[in-house]
Order: sequence, then structure tokens, then C-alpha cells
Amino acid sequence: MAARARAKTAKSTGRAAKKTKAVRGSRTGRPIMVLFDLLGRRWTLRLLWELRAGPMTFRQLRDAMEDVSPSVLNERLRALRDANLVDRSEGEGYVLTEQAHALSEHLLPLDGWARSWARGLR
Repeated sequence: MAARARAKTAKSTGRAAKKTKAVRGSRTGRPIMVLFDLLGRRWTLRLLWELRAGPMTFRQLRDAMEDVSPSVLNERLRALRDANLVDRSEGEGYVLTEQAHALSEHLLPLDGWARSWARGLR
């Protein structure tokens, strides 16, 4: 039935209907929910934050992130590579992709907001 409704919508709008894949916490599979799911995983934002200054090897990331286990770090790097946010550069280590740099442009203002918010909690 849902496929029939998508086909009808596609005909009426002149666009091909895309079937979205549901993700954990999202029945719709909306991109924002997919992004929040990815970024909400423990260590993911910290990993992106560490890479913002430039390439880092796996060992450098482990040292910078102190308490992260190697297996969790590998899982997060794999998920970020699958999402095209991190790439592995031969000889340099892990680097943010252009997509990740674009995402950072949107996340950096949150840092200022969070600092202000935290001061208000004291």
C-alpha cells in the first residue's frame, strides 16, 4: 500500500519518489534524524572535534581521546567513513572530508551557544 501511495505522489509531483531507509529512532529515515543518530553515538563528536585541526593517525586519536577503546574508535571511524565524513589519507592518517568541514561550519556556532548556556548553569 505504501509503495502505491509513493507512486501516486511521484506521478502528481512529476518527481520520482525515493524510498527512505528507517534508522534507529526514526521511522521516516529523514536525513536530520540519520545525522543525529550518527553524531549522538558516544565518541563521534569528539572524534570529529579532534580531526578539525588536521590529519591524525589512529594512535594520535587514541592518545587525544584517552578513554576510548581501540574497538570503539575503529567502529566510529568506520561509521564516519561510511557517512563520507572522514577519510583515510595514506601516510597522514584520518582527515575530515569536505562534507565534514561543511558540517563543522554549522556545528561551531553551537560551541559558542553551549559555552554561554554552561555559564548560565553555574
